Amino acid sequence: MARSAKIKLVNIDDISTWVRYRKGLCDDCNSTCCTLPAEVKVSDLVRMEVITQFEAEHDAPKVIAKQLMKQGIIEHFNFKTSIFTLTRLSNNDCLYLNPKTRRCTIYEKRSTTCREHPQVGPRANHCAYIKRVGA
Repeated sequence: MARSAKIKLVNIDDISTWVRYRKGLCDDCNSTCCTLPAEVKVSDLVRMEVITQFEAEHDAPKVIAKQLMKQGIIEHFNFKTSIFTLTRLSNNDCLYLNPKTRRCTIYEKRSTTCREHPQVGPRANHCAYIKRVGA
């Protein structure tokens, strides 16, 4: 009698369904983490080359936020914590996610939030892995 494989379905909104991260898991993932809200700081915006170091040192965060909202780079700014949230497209993909390759277009310059995922995040060392179609 053949045993059927138990398939665990991941619900990005239910972190209890996330899978334990292991090396190589990103290779065939649909980049589900890139649909989560990405919070960034001014230093990240400088690394991402969205603003200059001069702007970071001389402009108030709320001024930077207004400019970046107008440009469509951020969708939210928390005045209390000076945290910016990067814009997501209508399908929730990060602005910087290539829709065909499902890879980050600014990988070398990505934010600290993205660099530390999944070691740091809603469920440390776990991710919302969903296999990429055709992978």
